[in-house]
Amino acid sequence: MIPSRKSLLWAGLLASATFASSGAFAQAPLTAPPAPAANAQPAAQAPAKPQRHEANRAERFERMQAHRAQRLAALKEKLKLTPAQEGAWNSFSTAQQPPARPAGQPGADRAEFAKLTTPQRLDRMQARQAERSAMFAKRAVATRSFYAALSPEQQKTFDAESMQRFGHRGAGGPGGPGGHHHHPAPPPAKG
Repeated sequence: MIPSRKSLLWAGLLASATFASSGAFAQAPLTAPPAPAANAQPAAQAPAKPQRHEANRAERFERMQAHRAQRLAALKEKLKLTPAQEGAWNSFSTAQQPPARPAGQPGADRAEFAKLTTPQRLDRMQARQAERSAMFAKRAVATRSFYAALSPEQQKTFDAESMQRFGHRGAGGPGGPGGHHHHPAPPPAKG
């Protein structure tokens, strides 16, 4: 049985939601959208958004690359590699780099994808998934090869760093199951 305080709270929330939604419909009359001005050029405005999106994507990619380089440099410093391990490090760090993005018209892939039938889209997605699996396999081989070249102490350091890299910092920690920000656990329920 729900205590009366909780039932009042639920009833209040339900009533608020009902009034809010009915008020929104009552206040928003259904009218036709305003007609465009005679001298407006909507076609000229449309390409600006994809270009801005592509610019943002390029900036994000550059930031991601810089962050990856910083992480790899910090890892290399923590491992204190010997000159004999440099070749294995170079193979490992090269395998960690994402593939170069194909040059071309921004948004062309998306427009082409939209023209495909559903089975064709599924085939395309399956091919991309196979490419990603192949890249992962390449990274796994390079990582195992590099790991084998490390001393036991370096392997412990690498293990600790890779746990942080993959987000296993505890439940709710950055990158963990709770997302990027720490959300404290709620207090235990009182009987």
